[in-house]
This record gives sequence, C-alpha cells and structure tokens, in this order.
Amino acid sequence: MIAAGNNNLRPAKFFILQPRQNATTGAAPRKRRFPLIRFNRYSSSRGFQLAIEIPAVAQRLHIPLLILLWLGNGAWAEAPAMADQAGPARNGGAAHIILGQSAVPLYGPWKFYAGDSPIDPQSHEPFWAQADFNDSQWETVDLTPKNGTFDPVGGYTGYVPGWTAKGHARYWGYAWYRIRVILEAQPGTKLALAGPPDVDDVYQVFDNGNLIGSFGDFTGSEPVTYYAQPMMFLLAQPADGNAGSSTRVLAFRVWMAPEALSTQPDAGGFHTAPVLGEAGAVTAGYQLRWLEVVRAYLPFAIQAHLYALLALVAFSLILFDRSDRVYLWIGSVFLLQGALYALTAFDVWTQHQSIWADSLLTYGFLSPLICAGWVMVWWVWFGRQRPAWIPRAAAGLALLYMISNMIGEDLFFTFVPHPIAAAFHMVSLGVRLVFLALFVWIIAQAIRNRGLEGWLVVPAILLLGVGMFGGELAVLHIPMVWFPFGVGINLPNGASLLLAATVALLLLRRLLVSVRMQRLMEQDVKQARELQQMILPEARSTMPRLEIESEFRPAREVSGDFFQIIPRPADDSLLIVAGDVTGKGLKAGMLVALLVGAIRSTAETNTDPEHVLRVLNRRLLGRGDAQATCLALSIAQDGKVTLANAGHLPPYLNGEPVAMEGALPLGMIEDAEFSVACFQMAEGDRLVLISDGIVEATDAEGHLFGFERVHHLLRTAISAAGLAGAAQSFGQQDDISVISVTRAAAHDPTRG
Repeated sequence: MIAAGNNNLRPAKFFILQPRQNATTGAAPRKRRFPLIRFNRYSSSRGFQLAIEIPAVAQRLHIPLLILLWLGNGAWAEAPAMADQAGPARNGGAAHIILGQSAVPLYGPWKFYAGDSPIDPQSHEPFWAQADFNDSQWETVDLTPKNGTFDPVGGYTGYVPGWTAKGHARYWGYAWYRIRVILEAQPGTKLALAGPPDVDDVYQVFDNGNLIGSFGDFTGSEPVTYYAQPMMFLLAQPADGNAGSSTRVLAFRVWMAPEALSTQPDAGGFHTAPVLGEAGAVTAGYQLRWLEVVRAYLPFAIQAHLYALLALVAFSLILFDRSDRVYLWIGSVFLLQGALYALTAFDVWTQHQSIWADSLLTYGFLSPLICAGWVMVWWVWFGRQRPAWIPRAAAGLALLYMISNMIGEDLFFTFVPHPIAAAFHMVSLGVRLVFLALFVWIIAQAIRNRGLEGWLVVPAILLLGVGMFGGELAVLHIPMVWFPFGVGINLPNGASLLLAATVALLLLRRLLVSVRMQRLMEQDVKQARELQQMILPEARSTMPRLEIESEFRPAREVSGDFFQIIPRPADDSLLIVAGDVTGKGLKAGMLVALLVGAIRSTAETNTDPEHVLRVLNRRLLGRGDAQATCLALSIAQDGKVTLANAGHLPPYLNGEPVAMEGALPLGMIEDAEFSVACFQMAEGDRLVLISDGIVEATDAEGHLFGFERVHHLLRTAISAAGLAGAAQSFGQQDDISVISVTRAAAHDPTRG
C-alpha cells in the first residue's frame, strides 16, 4: 500500500469538482489497441485508496523505496478512516480527499467529449484545454473499475471499458477528458501526474491550459501511436512557489487509431485512471509500473532468445544430414518466430517503433511467413510429394494473408474505408482456417502412411491452432492471460512455447533416427568398400613375358573407378578393362559391382575388347543416368595389342599417348560405336593406363596436375605407385587408378 496522509505534516486536500463546459462539437473520428498484455495497476476497496502490488523483485532491488512506502503505510490506512468519520466532504459537488505524501487515482467525475478542440487563433492552443472552458454539457465518465469486469484481450479483472462501449461504437480519432481538482497542499509540496498506464492509444496532457507533456508523437498531421507505457509528468508550481489552495483543470487530448476497433470490443481512451499526488509517491508508483512492464514482457524476450537458439540448433543439424531439408525449414520458422517475439518486447519497452510499423511487420510479413513455413515444415517432414501444388498453395495463401491482414487491420484507413477493411479481416480469418485445414490434412495423411510418427505431431498442430486463433478465443471470454509471480503469461505464447518444446523433441527423435540410419549406411559403405577391395587385382602380378603393376587410391569410401586384369592361360593372353562410372559414393560403387560382374562373366566366353564394351553398354542402358567411360584392351602372347575405347583417357606407350579417335561413354546410346586401335608391344615397351583423377588433381591455388606433368613423369619411367602418389600429394579431387604393363625381354628371368 502507498499511504495517504502523514502525522508530522499538514495534510493536503483534493476536491474533485463536477466541471463546467459548453456543448461545442468537434470533428468525428475513431481508434487502436493496447499491446499484447494489459496490466491492472489499481484497485479501490475503500474511498480513493490506491493499491499497487510490490513485486518480489522490487523488494530486493529497491530497498530505499520500500522503506519509504513502509513509513507511509500507517498514515495511508488512516486516510480512509478520516473520510469515514467525517463522511465524504462535498463542496459544490466536489469530493474532499485528504492527501499527504501519497497519490490517488483520479476516478472522476471526468467530463468526456468525442471530437477535437478548435484552436485559439491568438494562443494557438486548444480551447478545450483552457481552465475556464465550460464543459458542463459534456458526458460524465467514471473510471472506477467494477468488480467482475475483465479485459477480453488481457483477461484480467478491474478493467474499465473504453468509449466504444459507452455509446460511441465504431468511433476512432480524437477525444477529450477533463477533470477539475481543488488542491490544498502544504508549502513546498511538489506534485506530479502519472498518465493512465492502459490507454488507447496516445495523448497530450494539459494543466490549466498549459501543455505539460504527451505520450506519442503529435508533431505530424496524424499522431504516431505506441503501445501503452507508464508516463509521469511534473505539475508546475505556483509563481510564489507555495502550492497552497488552488484549482487545477487537467485535460487529456486522446487519439485512438482505427486499428484498435478490430482488436477488442470496448476500445477507446482510458482503461485505467491517471494518478495525482506528491511527486515522490507518484515517482515510486511510476518506477514500480515500469518494473511490472519489464517483468510482464520478459517472457517475450526469453522466448525470442529461445527460438533463436532453436533456430541455430536446427541449422546446425544440416551438417549431420545435408539431404534432409526439414532442418532448413524448421530453422527458418524458428528464426521468424524469434524475430516476432523480439519485436514485441522491443516495441513495448521502447518508443522507437510505432504500432503501425509493428502491425505491418507482425501481421503483414512475419505471421503469414510463419504460417506458410509451418505448412512446408510438415510437408517436408513427412516427405510428401503429392499433390505437388501444396507448396504453391502455401505461398499463395501467405501472399493473400499478407494483403488481407494489412487491409483488415486498418493499416491503410486513409485509403480503405472501414467496411472494406472489416471484410478483409474476415478474409484473413478464412485464410487462417485454410492454413489450419492444410495442417490437419497433412497430418491425417501422415497418420495413415506413417502411423506413430504422424500421431506424435498431433499435439504440435493443436498448439499451433491455439496460437493462430488466440484473438478469437479471447473474444469468446476464454482467459488468455495469467500472472504467476507477476510475470505475464498468455495462452497463445504458452502454446507457442509448448510448440517449440514439442518440435524440439520431435527434432531430437528425428535426429536419433537419422543418426541410426547413417550408421547403417556407414556399415553398408564399409562393406561395399571391402567388396571393392576384394574384386580389385593384386597390386603386382607376373605373367609370361609381362610385368603388371597397379595402384588404386579412392577419393571417398567407395570409388567410381574400376579395373580388371584377367589372364587367359589357354593362349597366354591378357585382358585389361579399366573405367570410371559417373557419380561417387554408394551408388557409384553399386554400378562398379555391376560392371565388374559383367566383365568377368563376358571374359569367360569372349575376350574381344570391342565385344566386352558392347556387353557393358547394354548393361547400363535404361538405368537412368548410369554412364561410364571405359577402355578394354587385350595383349596377345606375341605382344599384339587390340584396344577399344568408350570415352576413357587413351593409354600411354613408352610415355607417349596412343593416338585414338574419340567415342561416347557407355550407357548413352544403344548402338554405340567405339574407337578401336591395334599396335605391337616390343620387348621392353611399357603401356600405362590412367584415370582422370590423375590429370584433374588440383592444388590449393587451383592449378591442375595436367597432361604435361603426366607426360613428363611417364618419360622418367616412374612407377605406378609413384605417379599415383605424385597426383595425390598435389591435391586429389577424384579417384586415382594407374595400371602399368611392361613386356619383358626374351632373356628376362621372369618369363614363364
């Protein structure tokens, strides 16, 4: 409690008069809403007693302030008793209040007029702000909250409806509140006025005709509105510095933007009373109200950081599985959701961004993008491919949602009449229902096809629906806001937080499944690599009058290069087939296994190089993008070489490339023509086959290993292992394979 009265001080007196005024009319206009949560500041249990809840945080952080409040507590309790003993003093309809170092809410009687004041041509000030203006014909308004009343948006009790619920439905624009107060204060008392903490939307304050401050920006042709914040204004001292007994007329010029009409059914002007009192007491209440605002919107800031962290986690999961696009979509949606909550806290705690700009960003961009993003999240999550129009429908609905929201929220009221805006508001509601229907349809299909995984997503969809239709639930009088320990928690935000937790758990489950699948894939790759190693020939082998050396260095676990060295003991000939399939990884490895099997089965009946290539070409046809370059050659006992090439690099004979015509790779056309060449290997000749991984090796500066370097090294009689090592150390980019065949001289001891 903040106490009124002080036993050691001469009490001050307030008389709140029934004001006088004429019936001058003003222009006809209308209004806009309070942020997302409203706060009940005051209660009136007896007389004009002011109750402010002191939060636990304030008790710890504001020790001197609490000492001051404690010292005044006893005197405050006496004030109602004095009023009860003497009865409410009346002086020409004025309520008599005893006030010391305290503050009281100005519940009334207020005089109210919907319209704006004409301007005095001499002083350029509004006529209706002047102390001698006759407002007796204006409406009388009482701001005393009634028991059981609650805010349909905030959900709390002790709330005073605005002017749209008091005979001025659909009105937006300017309105005036005036109250006449007779003040008796001790010498040297400094007075202050706290503006209404809950008001639609902004206002200017006049004390006896003098502008003492404002909330909002009134410098332009139309005021710039902000979400309601605690404001405090010091009242001017009399010229002699002695407050004494004086009459003050306090006038509020209030502006409500038209967007407020669509946010709640009783918008308009004051929803809580201003507070007048000793400057120290008003300052204490002002500081506590700001602490409450910060504390009440702290969940928004926390959720903004939480969603940013979840977005970072989702994006980092891409590193574990680059093929799963769901991590990118979830990260994007979490990032947008975090931006939405950060924007809310920023706009409520500061006056850097107007309500119009906040509504444009929130309703015109972030909310539609978030809805469309959730559609894509669940679409990708369950791997849906049909119908293919769903992503386009989500994009179209998001665009329609943007347009209907911006018009339906009266953001362009100067161009779009309100009846049209109301129609677009219904369109916005319809779009949200269509979004919800898309969610339900996708999940229903997932339940039918995936079973348990689809059922696990149902709670997330329910929470998403609560967040999308929070405003409609509030209109149905469903409590939307709770204040545990003074921290404002509303139902849509709570649903959003639970949605984030649910999706995070689903992501964790998906990641664990993905990790398990990757481990199985790694086992498959390991087995494929072992299989490839098994089907490769030995690195060194000897045949009658032939020395064979091979080197194989894959760029990845499973290679796309292959070669087979198949001797025929029947005629002492040798068949060598080398090639490179398109692609890399497990798919390439399976193609290699297919081709190697075909090579071995064909070589049992026919070792003609051109015949072998034709068989391999038929095996690859009709397998999508399965293609391969391939070279097949046979070396007879007398050194005659028959060579057939299908797009592979030609071999090198004694360091020089064998001249051959180009040809298409295998698997491209059915009746492919291959280039064929025949030549003789003399004793001591060396034939070297290389894959493109040799010449395409690239160093850190982007330079290729190249044909010239290969040519130079082969002329130095480098071994197969030496050539492969040189390319690998230079900068391996692709699989490397080298086969070297040397025809021994007649006297070579390695002959048969």
